[in-house]
Amino acid sequence: MKRIALLTSGGDAPGMNAAIRAVVRTAYHFDCEVLGIRHGYQGLLQDDIIPLTPSSVGDIIQRGGTILLTARCDAFKTDEGLAQGVATLRREGVEGLVVIGGDGSFRGACALAQHGIRTIGIPGTIDNDIPGTDETVGFDTALNTAVEAIDRIRDTASSHDRTYVVEVMGHHSGAIALAVGMAAGAASIMIPEEEPDLERVLRQLNQAAARGKKHPIVLVAEGAAHAMEVGGFLKDHIASEVRVTVLGHIQRGGAPSARDRILGSLYGTQAVHLLLEGRTNQMVGMRCGRVEAISFDEVFSSVHQTNLSLHTIADILAV
Repeated sequence: MKRIALLTSGGDAPGMNAAIRAVVRTAYHFDCEVLGIRHGYQGLLQDDIIPLTPSSVGDIIQRGGTILLTARCDAFKTDEGLAQGVATLRREGVEGLVVIGGDGSFRGACALAQHGIRTIGIPGTIDNDIPGTDETVGFDTALNTAVEAIDRIRDTASSHDRTYVVEVMGHHSGAIALAVGMAAGAASIMIPEEEPDLERVLRQLNQAAARGKKHPIVLVAEGAAHAMEVGGFLKDHIASEVRVTVLGHIQRGGAPSARDRILGSLYGTQAVHLLLEGRTNQMVGMRCGRVEAISFDEVFSSVHQTNLSLHTIADILAV
């Protein structure tokens, strides 16, 4: 294999640049050229392709986001768009493709694999919701960003005896909310895997008030409930002042943590090795501390399981 390509797709995640760097430098170590496709699959359809060299990926491991830029592309989901993408890769002499992203990105990679393009995926999403892997690139940084923000919110909450409702990301997965809630000592956590129960939240806040806590934090995953509605309900049922904060996209930005830099580096290196071995239609992932290859078929046929035992533990520790 003499030439591979690389793209990032979907939502950005801290650590993507570490993975890009690892793919490029590992490939060049084995005398393999790398092309970077900018703006994901959209760039593939628009021939937005640049050469990547070991020097061009210098000084990026500490940067958030992705130097290749990213986008979502509905046109690539059509038969015509897929055929155009395959034709572009073949015209460029690309023998293998590394796709960094989440579920939608991997489905595009799988479609290319079915048309003869060798593809390997690297899970890059702050939601940590990809089946088959214990960790995705970007999750650890998002946790640390959210925890730091909540620590700051707690300072002002304690100064004013306020209750804060804080919304974090997670449309379909409560992984961020559970981990952040435990790390930040939230009094109550709402996740999309469970039916919203405002009465339960109220009971937990009353328990916290009964033991003298005057500045509790209620953590809400965006897919579980609307933070403003939760805040409105609490204003009508508790005595303390209630404020609402939506952390939003600050969870995606910022320098990646050491863990995400290492994870991106490990995944990027392994992705190149898999391509050079002739592997395709697989994702690199972490299982029980080991970097492994997982087939896209397994990824798509499985359902991500959020560790709900964390919710039970967090509730015990919050009382």
